[in-house]
Amino acid sequence: MMRVLAETSPWQKDKYGKEQGRNEIVGGGVWSSCAGEVLQQLGFGNLFFSDDVVRAGLEMALIDAVASDIGVPLWRLFGGVSNSITTDITIPIVSPSEAAKLALKYRKQGFETLKLKVGKNLKTDIEVLLAIRAVHPDCSFILDANEGYKPEEAVKVLEKLHEMRLTPVLFEQPVHRDDWEGLGYVSQIARDKYKVSVAADESCRSIADVEKIVEGNLADVINIKLAKFGVVGALEIIEKARASGLKLMIGGMVETRLAMGFAGHLAAGLGCFRFIDLDTPLLLSEDPVCRGYEVSGAVYEFTNARGHGGFLHWDDLA
Repeated sequence: MMRVLAETSPWQKDKYGKEQGRNEIVGGGVWSSCAGEVLQQLGFGNLFFSDDVVRAGLEMALIDAVASDIGVPLWRLFGGVSNSITTDITIPIVSPSEAAKLALKYRKQGFETLKLKVGKNLKTDIEVLLAIRAVHPDCSFILDANEGYKPEEAVKVLEKLHEMRLTPVLFEQPVHRDDWEGLGYVSQIARDKYKVSVAADESCRSIADVEKIVEGNLADVINIKLAKFGVVGALEIIEKARASGLKLMIGGMVETRLAMGFAGHLAAGLGCFRFIDLDTPLLLSEDPVCRGYEVSGAVYEFTNARGHGGFLHWDDLA
């Protein structure tokens, strides 16, 4: 079973035995075929995964096993572009004073891009942005509305920010996931009038959604989350998005270093993500996963020799 995956891995050795990686996307079809065969052997082949988190976990484990078996770290298996990434960090919906405290803390830690959760109250959102800018004037910021605005409200936010000379580098999921017309409306105004890119997160759940976004020019960026698509599904969507000229963001749910580390390896190896939002392990009060990568402020460096490199500290779970 592992031999099937290893032999079809895009990671190869040249005639001198030196390992050679590919900078292009790992073939989604190859991984899909191999993973499907293994899932059949494990007895999961006919199971419908209504929650792709399950499939993502299985695929992560299988691909990690391949990388470990052939003796390369995941980031090299995925293309080898880099062994490090730089993430943003999230400021949740809090009061302006609390947001300012967090922004100052993150500035001292070296974070240059802050992701702000907005969408609950337009007036408070603006006050929070001003408070953050006062203590971290040089930061770039991403607005993540999590479907919280009506289209007209989202445009009003951009208008207000423009008046104050505050321009986000990205406006993530400004409207409800099924409001395709509203998403296109906000994207067009953001793009043409304010030079702001709009990302589809909750609106993009499948290849079909990517095709719809491309056909209607409904967004500029796709947010890739392995827990949303699975690894194989994510690779296929990445390939489709890149071929269509869409920019890419990588994010996650509330995940430990195990899943987030895998996503980081993928992002580093492929090197095609304009926006990296893999901060949740930094925000957890406890994380039972050890190693996987070295953290220095906003930078994750993958120094392991093979596979993922992270493991559970079982003593802490007892």
